[in-house]
Amino acid sequence: MADPRAVAASSEANTRSESIADLIKSLRDEALLLVRQEVALAKTEISEKIARIFRNTGYAIAGALVAFLGLVFILQAVTVLTGIGLKAAGLTDEQCLWLAPLIVGAVVAAIGIIFVTKGIATLKNESLVPQKTIDSLKTDKTWIQNKTT
Repeated sequence: MADPRAVAASSEANTRSESIADLIKSLRDEALLLVRQEVALAKTEISEKIARIFRNTGYAIAGALVAFLGLVFILQAVTVLTGIGLKAAGLTDEQCLWLAPLIVGAVVAAIGIIFVTKGIATLKNESLVPQKTIDSLKTDKTWIQNKTT
């Protein structure tokens, strides 16, 4: 007859090895699921950022075109007004014809340079790095390290 203690010890060893194997399998499965979820989160986050950048860029372009049309008419009026002012100051018609658009053009160019500089600086500050995903991966790394120790 088999010794009952030996049978119990053998059964306990099998249960222990099965439970360790089950734990390792479970940890592997959870880690794979976690990686898949993190990849999906990164894709979603990057897609949202790109969509937001394209949408806002489209709004900016459309607004700039409409504003440009309005600005053309305003600048024509300002040029005529400047020419009238120069004429009243005693300049000849020929001088007013080239000097008024030059003055208005210089002012408009300076304002345009300011806007372009601001726009470029703002776009440089936009990041496509999926920061939420990076933070989540750091948390997951800590969680996996705690599970394996």
